[in-house]
Order: sequence, then structure tokens, then C-alpha cells
Amino acid sequence: QVQLVESGGGLVQPGGSLRLSCAASGSIFSINTMGWYRQAPGKQRELVADITSLGNTNYAGSVKGRFTISRDNYKNTVSLQMNSLKPEDTAVYYCAAVNFRGRDYWGQGTQVTVSS
Repeated sequence: QVQLVESGGGLVQPGGSLRLSCAASGSIFSINTMGWYRQAPGKQRELVADITSLGNTNYAGSVKGRFTISRDNYKNTVSLQMNSLKPEDTAVYYCAAVNFRGRDYWGQGTQVTVSS
């Protein structure tokens, strides 16, 4: 009942910035936590950052201080501002949401490539 669509991925040089956005539709009022995960080739999917409906945030240690997650309840979007990007940040980034009964939803993913 919740659809998530990511945008903003692309190719960027090391040290550059990108902003990812995720638009939610459907049963948006049931969403509790929203977040961003990423999966690099040959690696497990990992949490990058998440944010609760109350605004509490959580970041992976590898991105803390460089990435910022934000949520716009009026526009029903969650964004990830990524600064000082490194080649190690290259991955497919997925938007995710969990409703208040524990059901999870996933976006289709957007590719982020950091390379010179």
C-alpha cells in the first residue's frame, strides 16, 4: 500500500555532492521510520541513515558528518544530502519505509557512482 520512488542518483567525482530524494505515495499516514540503504557489488545491503516520524535520526559511522537525512512531511518525501563523496560510497541506494505494524516497503533503487 506504500510506493516509494527514488531519484537523484548519478555519477559524481570524489569530493562532490549528490542529493537523493524519495517520494512516498499510498498509505503514507501509516509510515513510521524511513531511511536509506545501499548495496555495493559483492556486499550485503547496509543501512546508511534513517529517520523516525518524530524526527530522530541515525547514521552509519562511515557517513556520519558527510550525509544528512531529512524528511518533509508536507511533500511526503525523504532526502539524503551526500557531501564529500568517496569511491567507497558507490552503490545502489534504496529508499525504505516501515509502517507502525512492522511491514516494510522498498523503492526500486538508484545508482550512485563516485569516480574520477
